[in-house]
Parts: sequence; C-alpha cells; structure tokens
Amino acid sequence: MAKKKKLWLKIGLPLVAVLVIGGMVAANLQKSKNKGSEVTVDKAGSGRLVETVSGTGRVQPEVQVKISANVAGRLTEIRVKEGDRVKKNDLLVRLDRERYEAAVEQYRSGLKSAQASLAKSKSELARIRELSQRGMASAAELEAVEAQNALNAAQVEQSEAALKQAQDDLAKTAIYSPMDGIVSQLNKEVGEMAMGAQFQEDVILVVADLSRMEVVIEVDENDVVNVALLDTSRIRVDAYPDTTFKGVVREIAHTATTRGLGTPEELTNFEVKITMLEVPPTLRPGMSATADVITQVEENTLKVPIQSVVMRDPRADKARDKKGGKKAEPEEAQADTGAALAADQTGQPAPSKPQEVVFRVAGGKVVMVPVVTGISSDTEIQILSGVAEGDSVVTGPFRTLSQQLKDGDDVQIKKGAAGSAEKRSQAGPDPEMMEEM
Repeated sequence: MAKKKKLWLKIGLPLVAVLVIGGMVAANLQKSKNKGSEVTVDKAGSGRLVETVSGTGRVQPEVQVKISANVAGRLTEIRVKEGDRVKKNDLLVRLDRERYEAAVEQYRSGLKSAQASLAKSKSELARIRELSQRGMASAAELEAVEAQNALNAAQVEQSEAALKQAQDDLAKTAIYSPMDGIVSQLNKEVGEMAMGAQFQEDVILVVADLSRMEVVIEVDENDVVNVALLDTSRIRVDAYPDTTFKGVVREIAHTATTRGLGTPEELTNFEVKITMLEVPPTLRPGMSATADVITQVEENTLKVPIQSVVMRDPRADKARDKKGGKKAEPEEAQADTGAALAADQTGQPAPSKPQEVVFRVAGGKVVMVPVVTGISSDTEIQILSGVAEGDSVVTGPFRTLSQQLKDGDDVQIKKGAAGSAEKRSQAGPDPEMMEEM
C-alpha cells in the first residue's frame, strides 16, 4: 500500500500541476481574447491635403550646346577650360589649318587658270565672229569657238565654287561659341583628333547657360496622366539636403521610355521637365534630384491616415465567419454596428468584390464602414463619404486591420496611440513646402 501511495505522489502531483498551469494559461488567453485585439486609432479631421506625383532624375541646363568640329583635324589650340565663362562668338578651339590652307591655294590657282582660259576663248570668239561677218570663217568654226568659250566659263564657275568651299573649310578650323554661357564639359586635349560631326557625334566641349536649370524626372505611366503643364513642384537636390527648391512643369513627354522590356521588371515611364525657379550658383549639371509635382490641393477637406483605409470584401468576411462558427450578432446590434454591409437599406446584397473600408471605433467595438475616397498625400487620404469629422478609426497594426479585424469585433486601444488630423497637420510637412507657389 505504501508503495502505491509513493507511486501516486510521483505521477499524480506533476500531472495535477500541469493541468493547473494549463488551465491558468487557457484562462488568460480566453480573457485576452475576450478583451479583443489591441489596435492603434486616429481621428478623422479637416485640413489641407496636397496630392503629389513624385519622380527622381537629374539636374541639367535648359539650354546647352554640344560643340563638335564640322571638319576633321588635329586640335592645335584650346582656349578655354571647364568652368570658364564665354561670350557669343568667343574663339574656343583651333584645328590644324595646314591642309585646308593648301587646298585654298590649290583651288585659287585653278581658278586663275580657268579665268585665263576663259579670257583667251572670249578673245578668240570675238575674232571668229568678226571673220564670220566678213565671210572669212565658216559657221562650224564659229560654233566650235562658242562651245569652247561656254566650257571655259563653266570651268571658272566650278573653280570659284571649289575655292569657296575650301575657304569655308579653312574657316571651320576655328570654332566659336554660339551663345553666352559656361563651358560645362571639355572632352578633348590639344593634339587629339576631331573627327567632324557629319556622320557621327564627336563632342569637343559643351557650352551651357547655368543660370537656367531644370530637373528631368521619370514619372510612372499611371501617374503622368495627373501631371499638367505649369503644375508647381517641390524639388530636393541631394547636394542640398536642407533646402527645397520651387519649380514649374514646362514639358511632358508624349513618348514613353521603357526599361527592362520583356522582363518581369519592365517599367514604362514618361519624362517630365521641371524649370527651377531658384538656381544657386553652386548647382551643377548632373546632380541627383527628386521632385514632387503638386497635382491637386484641397482646402478644409475631411481626411484620415492613409493606412486606415484598406481593401476588404464584406461578403467574403461574412462567409468566413459562418464557416468558422462565429456567433451571429443580435438584430439590433447589427443595425447599430453597420453589419448592414451584407445588405444595404434596399435589401440588396453587398458588393461581392473588395471595396475600400475603414474600421470606426465606437463603444469598444469596431464597425466596418465603406468609404469613398478622393485625393491622397503620402500620409493622408481624402474621405468623400462614409466617415464624419471626429470619428475614431483604426490605423493598425496592418495585419490586424487588413485581414483579422471583423465588423463588430471587440478592440483595445493601445495607450498613447490616439491622434488627430490637427496633430498630424501640426507635425506635417515643412510650411515652406506647403505654401502656395
């Protein structure tokens, strides 16, 4: 008997302890479950909402000229260096003139020879005509002299054209600035060959007007339809992290730029050029920049945090609840909590496709409310219907909000998580960025 008692103590006591601990854990879990999910909330409020389209790109001059040689030759003189300021018609570069000077002399000699031949043929023509009038020269002789004179005249014209072309080529060995500006790029050194730009681009240097700069960004095809000419922009240049520049859209491409064609990463963008209204003297072409194009502004509009609006399918949620054995709400509670998502006031079933909803908090429970949205910023979204100013809406956690939370669920508001549109506005973007431009 004593042995059996000992055996019971060894086996029974640990088993009882396990059962007690398990019961306590289960009770705590049930208690936590009964309290509902812990969520963060915020209040719907009115204020200013700015919708933007963003893109990244680079700074470049609005006007820049790539300068190439029109004739081939070796560079014998470069009178400027990168960063120099130049005026229109300033000499920039000289090419080797020797072969072109020789060509001019050659064609000049050819012209003199042609002119001498023409003078001789003219004298001969006058003599034959006089003899022909006296009957001392035949018509055939006259025709032959006239033909030779015409040929000599044509040779003179040809020699003149060749000389003019040679002189033009010689003049092109000196390259002048076509505009006032700054040498923003110098690609060659003295002694290098300039191949000429007739068949291929061979840029010697670039002259740009750095007082007029623009930012060229790429905008996604889904966003470019919202961008219009003269839209104002906020520009941030990486080299000026604490400064925001103002800009205006001046050009929108009509042809798309496609990257990664035929791959899963294929992107279709459109180039947008934004004129910078403020140009610091140290700004350089090629600097990286980001631009936010302001496409629409709404004043005193109702808005909520953008993360509070999620896509949900009310009928699918209801079907999952039934399959999971969730106890139905009382009829009067359904009317109060908005369970009428499954059937509207006309008795028609709710839409079977996902729709935008928010979860409004009232009396420790949530109500799934369909909403109609308008424009949005990076942090907030406009509400056109479905929510009233001052309503508390669930803002997170995202997984709870987008998948787990159901209409009528109990919730716990996380301490210190409540906010309002007024507070968000106070902690919003830099006032300079938000002022009307």
